[in-house]
Amino acid sequence: MKDKLILSNNVEIAIESGSSLSDMKVLSATKSEMLETWDMLTSENLKNIQIKNEGGIVTGTYDNILLDSETSTIQPDGTILTCFQLREKTEAELLRDEINSLKEELTGTQMGLAETYEMIEGFAGGN
Repeated sequence: MKDKLILSNNVEIAIESGSSLSDMKVLSATKSEMLETWDMLTSENLKNIQIKNEGGIVTGTYDNILLDSETSTIQPDGTILTCFQLREKTEAELLRDEINSLKEELTGTQMGLAETYEMIEGFAGGN
């Protein structure tokens, strides 16, 4: 049995016992399996994560995590051991995320106002 990393979307990734947030070890049978795991480590899936030990007990809960880097090593038996270095986002990174979110909201509001203006202009021009 292995420890588990549970992502925000509830997908469970088997991790090697003794893994830590900054050294999350995943053993994959193939390169494509390793890449599938890597592809799951998106900012959305790393918003809220848990680590459970072999007994199913939660040993860590983390918010606002990001993938900092990864290192993969091909083992003698052909499996791939990947060490994903995860970390909590800094205050500056969280602030940047909030600003980008507000920009998206503002752009949506501006588009809505432009459409409303065009509609009103169309009514006024039709008289």
